[in-house]
Amino acid sequence: MSDLLDAFLVEARELAETAAAELMALERAPADAARLDGLFRAVHTLKGSVGLFDLAPMGAALHAAEDLLDAARAGQMALGRAAIDSLLELIGAVETWVEEVAALGGTLPAAAAGRAGDLEASLRALLPGTKPTGGSSPAAAGPSAADWLAPLLARAVAAEHAAGRGVTALRYVPAEDCFFLGDDPMAVVRALPGLVALHVAPRQPWPEAGPDPFTCNLVIEAVVAAPGAALRPLLRLVADQVRLAELPPPAGTAPPPAPEAAPAAPPRALRVDAGRVDALVDLAGELVVAKNRLAHLVERAAGADPALARALAESRAGIERLAEAMHRGVLGLRMVPLGRSLNRLPRSSREIAGRLGKEVAFHLEGEAVEADKAVVDGLFEPLLHLLRNALDHGIESPAERAAAGKPRAGRIALRASRGGVGILVEMSDDGRGMDPARLRAVAVARGLLDPAAAAVLDDDAALDLVFRPGFSTAGTVTDVSGRGVGMDAVRTAVEALGGRVALLSAPGAGATVRLTLPQGAAVSTVLLVRAGGEVFGVPVEAVAETLRVPAPRILPLRQAEAFVLRDRTVPLLRLAGLLGLSAAPRGEVARVLLTGAGAGRAGLEVEGFAGRLDVLLRPPEGLLRGMPGMLGTALLGDGRVLVVLDLPALIDGEGAG
Repeated sequence: MSDLLDAFLVEARELAETAAAELMALERAPADAARLDGLFRAVHTLKGSVGLFDLAPMGAALHAAEDLLDAARAGQMALGRAAIDSLLELIGAVETWVEEVAALGGTLPAAAAGRAGDLEASLRALLPGTKPTGGSSPAAAGPSAADWLAPLLARAVAAEHAAGRGVTALRYVPAEDCFFLGDDPMAVVRALPGLVALHVAPRQPWPEAGPDPFTCNLVIEAVVAAPGAALRPLLRLVADQVRLAELPPPAGTAPPPAPEAAPAAPPRALRVDAGRVDALVDLAGELVVAKNRLAHLVERAAGADPALARALAESRAGIERLAEAMHRGVLGLRMVPLGRSLNRLPRSSREIAGRLGKEVAFHLEGEAVEADKAVVDGLFEPLLHLLRNALDHGIESPAERAAAGKPRAGRIALRASRGGVGILVEMSDDGRGMDPARLRAVAVARGLLDPAAAAVLDDDAALDLVFRPGFSTAGTVTDVSGRGVGMDAVRTAVEALGGRVALLSAPGAGATVRLTLPQGAAVSTVLLVRAGGEVFGVPVEAVAETLRVPAPRILPLRQAEAFVLRDRTVPLLRLAGLLGLSAAPRGEVARVLLTGAGAGRAGLEVEGFAGRLDVLLRPPEGLLRGMPGMLGTALLGDGRVLVVLDLPALIDGEGAG
């Protein structure tokens, strides 16, 4: 695959994604001119890129979309439901064609021509009349090649051509509204290599009042001492406005020595294999571990030579700053916005709701939150499963919602935010919600539980039944859901990413599914604590404060313990007990970590504190992946592995038990 085609595929995917996002935003806010301009730019740029390759059907369909959007920008029509449906269908087809072009090495399958023709016809049928728009192809409607090429060559190219150098002649007729499209015709001409001759003339006679500064009325003809293949990448954004004629050198002439190449412009981006980035991340992590080893050397030197210890401590501080800065920079190479996955869901929501005959308003927040690329790429499938379940099982039909006093259109909200050392993604709806009693009955009916076991389940445990393989409340199987694999697939996929899933619901009030995911390998500050004779790490973000509580102030509370802090009762749990370890006897004072806020505060008793440390926190892998109460692991300076705990998950698990 050529570098040019490879770059086109990357750009085309991004432009199609941008166009789809702008379309969904326009449907919610039809009067948003900025969104309309952004959509037009994406389609215009994509059409220009397509012109570099033999993808004429795709280019023709995009040309029709450009004309339609140009008419909307000019105020000649409004983008109604039919226009948005047709444009979304085109964007979906473009995404399919791009992948087919990648698979076929630069060509479209034979079936693409028919579909592209149908899409072009449906888009042009929506145009107001047959008036040509500024986005049309003026170069295609110009004079024949003989009319412009022969005079141009006769005037300016005789000497160059006689010298034995092949040339390319071009005729560039910029669109009348090219200035508003961000095109600068003269900048395009200046970028042409080896310009031999240039002729600029008005396309039409100037009006008596003088030229219109907002309209381009030029015809640009030029001869360039370069092959057409070298020019097409430079003309890709105006490919529909340019005609090229390549002339080889006369027979029998020796080619002149190649001119020294001009220095290339600095690249805008560098594509690097993911494996190399991962290797660099590992090296930076090893540097953090090596930096931590210096702390042990400082302690050992303090007893023998205090002056040497102070010098080592100063050097360690400088190395620590550099190591952490380097590691943050390297990790940034793998961090991408969640919008790469989240922005595809509003369009899916629209399509699924249309198939189900339902109305839905999709609200999205937090697209800019960043996470590791592997987490972002793996997040789309579980979120799509959640969306399908919310639309099929949660959101009622318009008639049902009206009868229940709800708006006819359901609401689905998807929010992403940072939470401690990870990210939090929530999908909520205002549908019918889940009835724990019905879930118990369905589990019994499907043979997943016997009646006695179902009867003793509390409501939280009953809600958790939806994650069982084969569990479904759907009466019939549809092409959207009902096979009992959706929520099970969600939990499996999220746990494979090192995260966890929680479900909240109330009958008639909708449901919320909360995904807690790791942000990726990162340098984190942890508080070292002792419990059950072992040392564990706790993220400092999870600790509100540390306390020393006298033993007499700890009071029994049913089967648990509590103490009073600032006139509020705080439940007390032993960290060793939560981890299944034997707790040491309590002394006169209990050492306590206070976590949470407000009514959710809780105290965790530990056996001691062992200081703070910056560590490279890695998400759990292998057998440790998905283990409750564990955020990840870190390597200490003396070679030991430190387990970093997820305090909220530990406390929630105790509450559920």
